[in-house]
Amino acid sequence: MPARTLPTLAIADVKAHNTKASCYVTIGNKVYDVTSFIDDHPGGGDLILEHGGQDVEEIMKDEMSHTHGEAAYEILDESLVGFVADEEIINGAVRSGKPATIVPLPPTEQGKAELQRQAGDKPLYAATGVSTAEDLSKPTDPNADYKTHKFLDLSKPLFLQVWFGGFEKDFYLEQVHRPRHYRGGPSAPLFGNFLEPLSKTAWWVVPSLWLPVVAYGTYLGSQQLNITALAGYWIFGLGFWTIIEYVLHRGLFHLDDHLPNNRVAITTHFLLHGIHHYLPMDKYRLVMPPVLLTALAIPFWKFAHAVFFYNWFAGTTAFAGGLFGYICYDMTHYFLHHHKLPQFYQSLKKYHLKHHFADYQNGFGVTSRFWDWVFGTELEMDQPKIVKAI
Repeated sequence: MPARTLPTLAIADVKAHNTKASCYVTIGNKVYDVTSFIDDHPGGGDLILEHGGQDVEEIMKDEMSHTHGEAAYEILDESLVGFVADEEIINGAVRSGKPATIVPLPPTEQGKAELQRQAGDKPLYAATGVSTAEDLSKPTDPNADYKTHKFLDLSKPLFLQVWFGGFEKDFYLEQVHRPRHYRGGPSAPLFGNFLEPLSKTAWWVVPSLWLPVVAYGTYLGSQQLNITALAGYWIFGLGFWTIIEYVLHRGLFHLDDHLPNNRVAITTHFLLHGIHHYLPMDKYRLVMPPVLLTALAIPFWKFAHAVFFYNWFAGTTAFAGGLFGYICYDMTHYFLHHHKLPQFYQSLKKYHLKHHFADYQNGFGVTSRFWDWVFGTELEMDQPKIVKAI
């Protein structure tokens, strides 16, 4: 049988596993799932829970407490579930413009060899746990993933699991940005009831539904504006959409650092954008559902008419241009994920997918990198250095 591939876990993830339902301990950089051993521990399960989510190397060698023998370490070896990246390493990776391959190597030669085997000739990104864009499409084993991370079961409705999961913010953010790929059907279930169809949108719905609105808004503007003014207001709306796209992506969808630590905020984050990072290749949850877009479009309609308060037709024309920009954005987003594109878009595709598999805290532009360049969030596209075992 081939050797199993073990993940690199954030320290926040390990610390969160400190209950009888799920208990991890560490020795150095190794992470062990000792949940099944709690009831069988000769000294009582409370002793294990007391050190849940913590390093137990010193306590296991403490002669005043009880020096553990070889059998105890053999039991731990059978419970190895991964390696840990400490908080300093994770934070440094995700906050930098070049998170690249910051993967801690366990102190043992066996541990070093295991991590090197995982990496091969490719980098491992600490923030996401994957190596390349191709890894986004590798099928996830739902049972193994749930057993390892104790996050979400892809075979069951996700919404209720997030709502009732009791996840701490740090653990949730670490997990939701580790991409999975569901292969059990068209999409992983979100609601599992009559609301399910509302959470899925085929790409063709966007132009079919909203292009007529753009055409009608442009037509209304043409009734009162000359061709020069019509084109000017329409192009202004189109250009203004690009900054809206950036602000929405960075300031709303990735409000990670400022996300309140409660289930309402976490569930809202998951529904708005977290599910897309969790399942980035789900083609039915790549474009915005009409209900959500309608809710977001209302304030933008009011904003356009507030800016052009002196001419209702100018505001309507600018809104039509902005709505066309949104259509271009959603179509671009879909095809970046799911189609082979001309050379110019190939570069854009590499850029956007790197936002998913390498550094989700930078690279917020989808249709262009311009505002990333302006605001200093542009992704570094140079080939990262490859981690080698030493």
